[in-house]
Amino acid sequence: MRTSHSGRAPAPADPRLSVVIGAGGTGGHIYPGLALADALRRAVPGAVISFVGTERGLEKRLIPDAGYRLHTVDMIPFDPSLGARRYLLPAALMRSGAQCRAILRAQGARVAVGMGGYPSAPVIVGARLAGLPSLIHESNAVPGRANRFAARLTPNIAVAFDRSRAHLPGGERAYTTGMPIAAPLAALDRAALRDEARRALGVPAGARLVLFNGGSLGAARLTEAAVGLAERWRGRGRGDVHLLIKTGPAALAETRARLASTGGDAIARAVPYLDRMDLSYAAADLVVCRAGSATVAELAATGVPAVLVPYPHAPGDHQTHNARVLTDAGAGLLLPDAETTADRLAALVGPLLADPARLAAMSGAADPGPHARAADLLAERVLRLAHLTPHLEYA
Repeated sequence: MRTSHSGRAPAPADPRLSVVIGAGGTGGHIYPGLALADALRRAVPGAVISFVGTERGLEKRLIPDAGYRLHTVDMIPFDPSLGARRYLLPAALMRSGAQCRAILRAQGARVAVGMGGYPSAPVIVGARLAGLPSLIHESNAVPGRANRFAARLTPNIAVAFDRSRAHLPGGERAYTTGMPIAAPLAALDRAALRDEARRALGVPAGARLVLFNGGSLGAARLTEAAVGLAERWRGRGRGDVHLLIKTGPAALAETRARLASTGGDAIARAVPYLDRMDLSYAAADLVVCRAGSATVAELAATGVPAVLVPYPHAPGDHQTHNARVLTDAGAGLLLPDAETTADRLAALVGPLLADPARLAAMSGAADPGPHARAADLLAERVLRLAHLTPHLEYA
């Protein structure tokens, strides 16, 4: 068992509340976990909040950078593609579960929370072994394997979307909290922030901004299509459009080189990360993105029109089910991954950008649901499990 620390000085510890949150792998599990942690700190400023993850996921950077302690355990994915290694899963789960029990005891935890993804299942096992109350949060419309397993070990289940219930053991007892999102997004006023956001992102005056967001690490399909679209539109004099492409760090240099070689960099810019999603959403007229649960919840809460390109290899095709939360409401359009080319995007996005009334209608069709308050709603459940009376200021 290994532990890493952030360099920030913690608030004075409050012995009333210590919570351990399991979240890792991708930003879709980590960012909601961080939003929950922040909500708990707002409710109990000295709360001791720490995380469990593994050495291989984004949690190694994101959680310490956010000012929280990360404990890492030895766990492998719930993934049939592991081949013969999948037979090691029961032993890995028991080993990491025992590691989590030790972490929970060392932290004096009152409650354990699993936010989904394979690093969170051992936390629920550890809580069961330690005799502590636990809670899981399912972020996707179709739950992942880890939470389908963990749901059998705890009576406390929260979901981001109502339609998740049908796919979880014990789903009839689940309650809908929405997806915990960061406070700046929960309170985002796009119109009020728009001018500042466009200046911060370098959007030319009068240009429509299309944001390409492929998820935590970018998406090769979206980046390829965006580069082709920049080349096509640059050649046709579309100076009224600006493309902002989040590539992830691995594809950044190649993407910038391709944009420069084709002249696409005249209307497009590639960045490795989007550290201020509030600015990105406020500046954007349209988002082309994957359909991870956190992204779908953010779009619903902020009302940004979207073209959703579900990742085709997501377990249970859950990204398509996530996307339909928006597309069924008329707040987004669904574009299959295999059809996501520069030509197809030009035919789809061009008319949208030329029709402000339709973009406004898509924005108005977005249903914020409980997402803006989800972090506080979930924190309230955690506090009740810890036998504390919630005093929360809702966003």
